[in-house]
Amino acid sequence: MKSTEADSYYNDLEKMSITELLSNMNKEDKTVPLCIEAALPQIEKAVEAIVQKMNKGGRLFYLGAGTSGRLGIVDASECPPTYGIEQGKVIGIIAGGDEAIRKAVEFAEDDVNQGWADLQKHTVNSNDFVIGIAASGSTPYVIGALDNCNKNGIPTGCIVCNAKSAVAGMAQYPVEVIVGPEFVTGSTRMKSGTAQKLVLNMISTSVMIKLGKVRGNKMVDMQLSNNKLVDRGTQMLMKNTGISNYEKAKELLLKYGSVRKAYEAYKEIQQ
Repeated sequence: MKSTEADSYYNDLEKMSITELLSNMNKEDKTVPLCIEAALPQIEKAVEAIVQKMNKGGRLFYLGAGTSGRLGIVDASECPPTYGIEQGKVIGIIAGGDEAIRKAVEFAEDDVNQGWADLQKHTVNSNDFVIGIAASGSTPYVIGALDNCNKNGIPTGCIVCNAKSAVAGMAQYPVEVIVGPEFVTGSTRMKSGTAQKLVLNMISTSVMIKLGKVRGNKMVDMQLSNNKLVDRGTQMLMKNTGISNYEKAKELLLKYGSVRKAYEAYKEIQQ
């Protein structure tokens, strides 16, 4: 039996007070980072392989159904504004298409052929890297996609929350975070979803750092898409250049469009 489908350690949830519910959920959530710690060597191997592909111009795909698919889309959509990487370099795909982002599409995850068909819409090829995300590790949509990737020389990884799953067996770079039973039996949007989100954070952040999108500890290529980010970028530029006038630093930042470009332009001017 899948551990994610095993009975919760807690019973009579409806009889618990709100305090008890929150406390017990929090107790379970605290176990997730320790489960991820056990999977760090697997995550490292996946990151190394992804960096290698993306350094050569390849793309990173996330593919999943339901909560897993939505988490992949969230991570992919945040990479361009956060790190300034061009659109289409990190792509999230969900079973059932865009409609499934907000509303469940019945039986979409059960189509073993559709995952590969969805990848082909993006002309996926051997320069890319595909990560299947499936808490159960048994989602047909993901299994079929990874199987076809393997047959076509496309490197594959996965993030699953059950041991010895079909998805992990299919992936060349499996990441298995075994979180155990959920607080509400079978509700994998809880601990499993938290684990997947944390692993996705680790993968994309590590990859972007290794691709040179961070300098020191700053997001020097972030998109200046709102006033908060413009202010952050201005403060970063002032610190890096020694410019003491806020408006002058802001003007320089907006002229060149990123902290990195503004800093490099400033250095040239100073020389």
